[in-house]
Amino acid sequence: MKFWKYQGAGNDFIMLDQRMRHTITRSDTQLIEHLCDRRFGIGADGLILLQEKEGYDFEMVYFNADGKESTMCGNGGRCIAAFAHHLGLVGGTCRFVAIDGPHDAIIKAQEDTYKPVWVELCMKDVEKIERQSEAFVLDTGSPHYVRFTDHLDQKDMVAEGRAVRYSDAFQASGINVNLVEKKADGLHIRTYERGVEDETLACGTGVTAAALSSMANSHASAGMIEVPVFAKGGQLSVRFISHDNGHFSDIWLCGPAQQVFWGEWPDIPFNR
Repeated sequence: MKFWKYQGAGNDFIMLDQRMRHTITRSDTQLIEHLCDRRFGIGADGLILLQEKEGYDFEMVYFNADGKESTMCGNGGRCIAAFAHHLGLVGGTCRFVAIDGPHDAIIKAQEDTYKPVWVELCMKDVEKIERQSEAFVLDTGSPHYVRFTDHLDQKDMVAEGRAVRYSDAFQASGINVNLVEKKADGLHIRTYERGVEDETLACGTGVTAAALSSMANSHASAGMIEVPVFAKGGQLSVRFISHDNGHFSDIWLCGPAQQVFWGEWPDIPFNR
């Protein structure tokens, strides 16, 4: 089984081209978890299948590191667009379908395969942001909890993330937890991801959630807005149109995506 490894701002993924042969299926939970294991497998925050889909350039099927199919992954979506470009499947633009519906992407590639490419991914519209005490809760393709704070670098992100993710309100379906600090150069973010059950270096839907929440938090006027966001793994940006009724549209998650390496995994029965 040939695989490719990609990363977007430190958020890393195993990529499989399944247009001709379906090596991995949705029922291969244990195998996917094993492949994502950083000691016993290839190691990644998630695994992504690129598959044929009528009416689209391809379909994206995303699994978290726990082996379970999950909701939309923003950095994964940017990385699979870069992967499709590498395969020669698409040019400078593409349209694919994921679990939350269709997405458009713009790919600004370089000649060197191993240099980062710039990918801009159109995310789904966000109808509303719910305010819960000190935090914001919203769905940007995946559910997110966003809380603004000071001294972000001093936080125990795993402890704070688990306290929210496993609280009575969110334990059943889980939620991604983001702590965000607003600074002069933009937003700085740390994220605890469900399914990974740990802090990750970046989370695209979390970065998007933070940017939108910052507008709700500041009561900024409607219009086109771009927000720089700094994750532990690198800088991303989110541009969008903010409407007076609290609706957000034309949301684009922008940043680098890079092929790290490719390799082969033995086609042998799984036995951990």
